[in-house]
Amino acid sequence: MKLNFEYGTGMMSAELPDHLTDVFIPGITTSDPVCISRNRLVKRTRESILHPVGMPPLSELADRESTVTIIISDIITGGCHPTSHRKLAVKLILEELYKAGVEKKNILLIFSNGLHPRTSKKEMQQILGDEIFHAFYSTHQIISHDSEDHEHMVDLGCTERGDRVLMNKYVYDSDIAVMIGHTQGIPYGGYTGGYKHCAAGITHWRSLAAHCIPKSVLEGVHAPAMDRSPLISKFDEIGMHMEKCMGKKFFCCDAVLDSICRQIEINSGYAKEMQPVSWCTADKRTYVHWAEKKYDVMVFGMPQNFYYGDGMGTNPIQMMQALSAQIVLHKRVMSDICVILCSSICNGYFHDQRWPYLREIYELYQHDHMNILPDMEKYEEYFATNEEYVRKYRFAGAFHPYHGFSMMQCGHIAEMNTSAIYIVGAQEPGIARGMGLKTRATFEEALEDAMKKYVGREPNILALPLAFKREPVRLCMKEA
Repeated sequence: MKLNFEYGTGMMSAELPDHLTDVFIPGITTSDPVCISRNRLVKRTRESILHPVGMPPLSELADRESTVTIIISDIITGGCHPTSHRKLAVKLILEELYKAGVEKKNILLIFSNGLHPRTSKKEMQQILGDEIFHAFYSTHQIISHDSEDHEHMVDLGCTERGDRVLMNKYVYDSDIAVMIGHTQGIPYGGYTGGYKHCAAGITHWRSLAAHCIPKSVLEGVHAPAMDRSPLISKFDEIGMHMEKCMGKKFFCCDAVLDSICRQIEINSGYAKEMQPVSWCTADKRTYVHWAEKKYDVMVFGMPQNFYYGDGMGTNPIQMMQALSAQIVLHKRVMSDICVILCSSICNGYFHDQRWPYLREIYELYQHDHMNILPDMEKYEEYFATNEEYVRKYRFAGAFHPYHGFSMMQCGHIAEMNTSAIYIVGAQEPGIARGMGLKTRATFEEALEDAMKKYVGREPNILALPLAFKREPVRLCMKEA
C-alpha cells in the first residue's frame, strides 16, 4: 500500500507491504467518545463551574474584597479555536466572579508556561479571544509566568518525599486561585490539567527536576506500561504541598479533549477529587484496545513544526524527544525487536532563537566520553543556570535551558526500547547519526535494511500517519 507521512513542511510517500501493514489514526481508525455539541458547550461549562467537585462554588468563595488569579495553560496544548475550552471557561468564570462582587481590578490572568517560552502578546490574544484580551491587557492584568523572576517566586521548602517546591508569588498571595486546563493524555506525565498544571506551569526548574532527570527515566517514572506512573504522584504531592502552604485549594476547571481538541467532558473543583472523575473519561479516549498482534516495525513521519514549535522535527535533541514519545504511547503493542522508521528533513535547523542552547548540548554529546544520553547529567546545573540562556527564556521567547536538557534525557527511552531507529530522508544525515540513529534515503530502503538485520522478511508493520498532527492515544492489545 502507498501511504504518505509528514516530512518537513510536506509529505513523503512510502510503499509498504499490504499483507504486513496495519494503519492507525487517532479518532479515525477508532472513534473518540462523543464530544459535547457546540450549542451545549456554554451550558455544560457553566454547569461544571456552578457545581464543582469537592469544594464550594465561586459564588461562596469570592466577595467584593477578593483578589483572584486565573491560571491559564499556554499555547502548547488545547487549541485556540472559537469554542476552545480556555476561551469559554475564562469568560464564564469571570462572569461568576463579577456576580460575587469581585472587582475587575483585583483579577490577574496568568499564563502557566512553566519552562516553555513565555506567552507572547499574539498568543495571549489567540488563546483568550479579542474581548477578554483587550479588557485585561491594556490594564496590565495579563502576565506570563516567569520562573526566574525571584522577586515573584515563593520558596515553599520540600514535599515529604523531598522534592523542592517553588511557586508563583502572585498565585500564592491571591485569595482565590483558579486553574483552567485540559485533561489530555501526553507521553510524559499521564494527563495534563489538575495538579500537573500547577506543578509544571507555575514553578521553577528545580521543582521540575524532581522528575525530568535521567534517574527518573531509568527507574521507570516515565515507564510506558504503567497506567498511573510515579510521576503522577509527584505532581499530586507538589500541588497539594502548594495548597497546604497557601491555606487554600486551587479551583480547577478542566476539559477532557478528543483527538482534535473538542470537549468531551468538563469537570471543575478540588483537584484531588476532580482528577479521578476526569481521568475516568479520559482513559476511554486515551487507552485504545485495538491491536491484535505486536508490531516489529513502526512507521511515522515528523513535520518540521509541531508540539513545541518550529524546528521540533529537524532539531536532533527534540527529534529524540518526539521519537521517545511515540515509544511511550505504543510500547504495549511493540515487539521486543521493534524498529522505528521515521521521516524527518533533519537539515541542521536548530531554531536557535527558540532553543539557543541545544546546539551546544548536541556538540557536548559528541565528545567527553558520552555513550548514552544520561551521561549528560553532569551538565545539568551548567545549562539550567547559564545566565545568557536564562535571559533568553525571560526576555527573548526561548525555552528555559533546563527544559531542553531534560528533553534530551527523555530521549534515552528511544535508545532503551528499540532495536534500531531509521531517520528517512535526512538532508544532513550526520546530525541524525550523531544521536545514534541510522539513516536511509527512502522508507523502502530503510525497511529492506531492517528486514535483513532485525525483523526478518515478514514483520508486522504499524503505520501511523498524522502521528504528530492529532492528539495521541496509547495503543493497547485488544484482549487486555
